[in-house]
Amino acid sequence: MDMISKKTPGQLVKEAMEAKGWNQSDLAFALGTTTAAINQILSDKRGISHNMARTLGAALDQAASTFARVQAEWDVQRAEQPDPTVSARARVLSQYPLREMIKRGWIDPEHRKGSLEQQVCRFFGVSTLDDVPHLAHSAKKADYSEIPAPQLAWLYRVRQVAAEMHPDPFSPKKLQDAVAELAAMRDEPESVRHVPRLLNEAGVRFVVVEGLPGSRIDGVCFWLSPIAPVIGMSMRFDRIDNFWFVLRHECAHVLHGHGKKQAIVDEDLGAPNAASLNEEERIANTEAADFCVPSEQIRSFYLRKNPFFSESDVLAFSKRVKVHPGLAVGQLQRMSNRYDLLRKYLVKIRSHLARSMMMDGWGDVIPVDS
Repeated sequence: MDMISKKTPGQLVKEAMEAKGWNQSDLAFALGTTTAAINQILSDKRGISHNMARTLGAALDQAASTFARVQAEWDVQRAEQPDPTVSARARVLSQYPLREMIKRGWIDPEHRKGSLEQQVCRFFGVSTLDDVPHLAHSAKKADYSEIPAPQLAWLYRVRQVAAEMHPDPFSPKKLQDAVAELAAMRDEPESVRHVPRLLNEAGVRFVVVEGLPGSRIDGVCFWLSPIAPVIGMSMRFDRIDNFWFVLRHECAHVLHGHGKKQAIVDEDLGAPNAASLNEEERIANTEAADFCVPSEQIRSFYLRKNPFFSESDVLAFSKRVKVHPGLAVGQLQRMSNRYDLLRKYLVKIRSHLARSMMMDGWGDVIPVDS
């Protein structure tokens, strides 16, 4: 800040006036006003308007902008301090979709659960905003540097909901048995309603949270403790093939003990990018694909029928391998890169799942203690 800006507007006028050897009466005469009005300016009781700045500039041989600038700086210095929630909102909003989080009911805008800063810190399980991942100076930023902030917000919501759940003790054997039972349910969309119960009995916390806009997230696997695995799904695509693929993919992670050190966040599962996947993802993808439709059989069917996949052939094949046609269609679409193929069989299943569990999103909020 320069020397001029450290002065009050009145001090600046007084110095300019004295430099010309004038007193208050002289300046009042030059401006065509009263000494009382000049006294108010010199004592900073009356602000200098833009018109007055130009008038003073003409009388005192000074740039009008100088008087206007010092008056503006003085006004800012005397202004009330902004509501502290403004900086908190702006800081969080710079990285996270805060308005969407409020809309979803994850953060209370009425502050009935504490200030905005307190709620955000509680949501991420930290003490200060400096510790929130992805915010400036975050002590934990390195831990989540590869997870985009919107995905991380979704992940923490899954964690928040999972922490409220109390499943049976975790048993890898029971989870393997549950997967076997689920395999027998692949032919009927309504059977997805049994998924929450079977995973709960195996000790897996199963959470469905609608993804945040643009997050492109499908699922997640992480552990609240060495004996508390969590599977989260966004149901980004409400299709039978996507549901079973993502679910079995995350079950594979749990069965192989993946995600114990850091959450495994899966996006765009099933996309043709196998060459870029790490070993854990290749394992989970292979098991998920084989679960949806036996890999050798779908490959054989594809080679025999490509590029002509008649509806009757697909239905007959699906019946033979005991899966819903949508699972076969989903695999064939990816293998042939023809995503218009028999789309009517990619039926929706979220409504069936909602019959047996609470979901966070789509207009509903799971109540949690926070």
